Amino acid sequence: MRRILITNDDGITSAGLVRLAEEAVKFGEVWIVAPDHERSAASHSISLRHHIDVFPYCFPLEGVKAFSCTGTPADCIRVGCLAVMPEKPDVVLSGINYGYNCATDLQYSATAGAAFEGAFQGVRSFAISENAGECHEVTDAYLHSILEEYIDADWEPMHIINVNFPGCALADYKGIKRDCKVSMGSFFRDTYLELEKIENGGMRLMVNGKYNEDAEEDTDFMAIITGHIAVSSVSNIGF
Repeated sequence: MRRILITNDDGITSAGLVRLAEEAVKFGEVWIVAPDHERSAASHSISLRHHIDVFPYCFPLEGVKAFSCTGTPADCIRVGCLAVMPEKPDVVLSGINYGYNCATDLQYSATAGAAFEGAFQGVRSFAISENAGECHEVTDAYLHSILEEYIDADWEPMHIINVNFPGCALADYKGIKRDCKVSMGSFFRDTYLELEKIENGGMRLMVNGKYNEDAEEDTDFMAIITGHIAVSSVSNIGF
């Protein structure tokens, strides 16, 4: 039986984590090690200079062994693989994240960072994301078939399988775009607003992102905004 390790960056109480676990149990034995609170944009950061606490967690799905963790999502995969599970998993699933993780945003994504940690541990790893809005019809309809297609497919070591589900209604869904290139664009073009001057010549800033849909053809970004599921094989820096 497959051993499946799941984490996320929205925290262990996230409904997206429950939805992913509900599908994962159809494919094997499920373990969860997830952050005890929301840790978005933590990228692939890990804890080196302070301890990590791991606690058993009463997860609302029978048969799932779950733990909350004070570390980052990447920490969760490390301690799951190296300390919590009796053997390394066969598959790592990171998600379901509320908010797309594609294009250049992958460099900041803790959902992707956790999946990359799984890949570094030698495990087939998925990052799974969807629109942050209220419509998850496409995810709910196609998550199982995406996992079924890719969970045992050929996998390039040190790469992750990055999946983004569009936020459109099922009636507007256009299909799956496989082997998408990673866009060099971004959903948000960021500037910083100065909120106030502070003492000692400082200034208090807040990121100010302007939504953007300028996407290149045949990319993950274009696939999502045109109502497709985007599937990409993505490598991290150095591989």
